[in-house]
Amino acid sequence: MLFNSYEFILFFLPVTLLVFFRIGGQARHKLAMLWLVCCSLFFYAWWNPAYLGLILASILFNYAVGIILGSHPEGRRKKTYLTLGIGCNLALLAYYKYAGFFVENVNNLTGTSFNPGVIALPLAISFFTFQQIAYLVDAYRSETREYNFLHYSLFVTFFPQLIAGPIVHHKEMLPQFGKNAIYRANDMHIAVGLTIFVIGLFKKVVMADGVAAYATPVFSAAEKGAALGFQDAWLGTLAYTLQLYFDFSGYSDMAIGLARMFGIRLPLNFNSPYKAHNIIEFWRRWHITLSRFLRDYLYIPLGGNRKGKLRRHVNLMVVMLLGGLWHGAGWTFVIWGALHGAYLIINHAWHTVKRLIGLKSGKTGNLGKNLSRAITFLAVAIAWVFFRSDSLAGATNMLSSMTGAGGIAGTHIVPVDALYWIGALLAIAWLAPNTQQMMRRYKPALETYRGEIEPTRMELAFSAGWAGLVSILAIYSLIHVSTAGEFLYFNF
Repeated sequence: MLFNSYEFILFFLPVTLLVFFRIGGQARHKLAMLWLVCCSLFFYAWWNPAYLGLILASILFNYAVGIILGSHPEGRRKKTYLTLGIGCNLALLAYYKYAGFFVENVNNLTGTSFNPGVIALPLAISFFTFQQIAYLVDAYRSETREYNFLHYSLFVTFFPQLIAGPIVHHKEMLPQFGKNAIYRANDMHIAVGLTIFVIGLFKKVVMADGVAAYATPVFSAAEKGAALGFQDAWLGTLAYTLQLYFDFSGYSDMAIGLARMFGIRLPLNFNSPYKAHNIIEFWRRWHITLSRFLRDYLYIPLGGNRKGKLRRHVNLMVVMLLGGLWHGAGWTFVIWGALHGAYLIINHAWHTVKRLIGLKSGKTGNLGKNLSRAITFLAVAIAWVFFRSDSLAGATNMLSSMTGAGGIAGTHIVPVDALYWIGALLAIAWLAPNTQQMMRRYKPALETYRGEIEPTRMELAFSAGWAGLVSILAIYSLIHVSTAGEFLYFNF
């Protein structure tokens, strides 16, 4: 079931909310939580009921390991349990997500013909696996614990963040469900949540899906080996760069808005990343909770920046390579991760050079800041070519065409009026405040990093005019829901 579907918007969401508040308003909080867990599992099973058993087994296993870790004193045995828990989670993820990729490459290298059969990727396995690995590590560190199976099940399955994040820590979400106030319908929570949800829906079905029409034909032609022109290649790349931006931004808004209708604040997961002035800042703004996970549970345990510059650069590359593989089992994702690893290494090296020559950060003026933002955006857009392409050959064809190897005009796959659409979306991504900034006075989300929801002159206050505008956006978006596609991050 998609957030951007009539089944979800007109049936699942209102029924889930009404029954939750009806039960919770009678002070039957455990029953209300059970209802929410059942609804979340129904939401998950809508795609493929066969994988309902998989997520339930994962929940049972990790809950049991968490109990052991929470009740065990420090020592070698406790570390063994943690290793076993993480190993089983990664083995499950590796089988479903990477077995086919691994066997294909073994066959190519050895000339064998092993056939693992068709292994369908269970929805959200990357997200609920990482979320539970974080829980096990936190339980090992005695930072959190959960002895109530119902609470733990809700922590994993809460439908607003189940499919594509954010990756939430136990200590961020479960204490909120312990507050009596959230079990009673709150007009302000519902109004704030509905507003954010509608903005996110508009981003997805109008902006992201609208500009996708200019990206898909270009990348499809590149995969077929067509000689693309410079103009088509760049317009297609920029179209996908914006499609992915507004698709993920829309999903992130909708997840935060849905949770807020229940009185729950999720951590911020998307914060205008194309406004970043360098690649380090980009990764503090793009998929923020995944970046946090990779930093806290991979980069720092590998040694972080504590063992010298060379080791830090190696750690960065390892983290980004694994981050690339997390997104998909393919060499295009490996190269995408490697590019971002190289970008980060160059960025850190540039900071070192600036310190050596006495150039202070933030002292370059508006021209320098705008140039930094443009270079960062260009680097990110080039890397997205690998992220979007189905094969290395397709990506190479696109990049070659972007250098002008196929001529300037080319085949005119993309109409000239795409310039207006792309220009408008670029202006919004670069210049407009984001949803969380506009709704800042209502504290829409938890700040993953302190102070990241920056103030803006366009902070909104509820009024008749604002309600009318949101209503227009909602109606217009609902009209386009029938032609909407899946969120791109559902593939990961």
